Amino acid sequence: MRSVIAKRALDIGVALASLIVLSPVLALIALLIKLTSGGPVLIRQVRPGLGGRPYRLIKFRTMKDVRDSSGNLLPDEQRLTRLGCFLRRTSLDELPELINVLKGEMSLVGPRPLLTQYLDRYTPEQARRHEVKPGITGWAQISGRNALTWEEKFKLDVWYVDHRSLALDLKILLLTPFSALRGYGVSAEGHATMPEFMGTQAGKE
Repeated sequence: MRSVIAKRALDIGVALASLIVLSPVLALIALLIKLTSGGPVLIRQVRPGLGGRPYRLIKFRTMKDVRDSSGNLLPDEQRLTRLGCFLRRTSLDELPELINVLKGEMSLVGPRPLLTQYLDRYTPEQARRHEVKPGITGWAQISGRNALTWEEKFKLDVWYVDHRSLALDLKILLLTPFSALRGYGVSAEGHATMPEFMGTQAGKE
């Protein structure tokens, strides 16, 4: 119980302080998005949180809403803006998620929130990633991000669930800026972001 209270106190304290200190950066990013691509500055996406319950994730917009003649969105690499590439590489697009942390929907540290359609594609072991709140950063993020395969990511997520502690959270938070500045693993090989997770068939046999 103490660890839960301590983690929540850390989340609130760091998220609130970060929003205050980084407010000029947030305002500048918002202005640049508006000037370079127009449209909304923020996007809100439904993601599964603790226990798989849905919530609305808040991020800076990094892609244009460009569609083909049939009304389907074009591939990520064709919609990703130049500014969006920079924001993703440095993880600055994630900063508005600090609001989700204050609302209690996310934590600073935890498995990254993925798409809702993935929920029925997980193996029972992979689904354990939802035993904790999703995080802005996590064990998988400082271990390779999108350079990892889905299976490798999920193993690291479950490892975090089984070994989580305040000390581990602090370690991940301290290592996150170095990982973000390196820009390593921002995209999977041959993709602008990450290919869709279609399920781990071997794990379901």
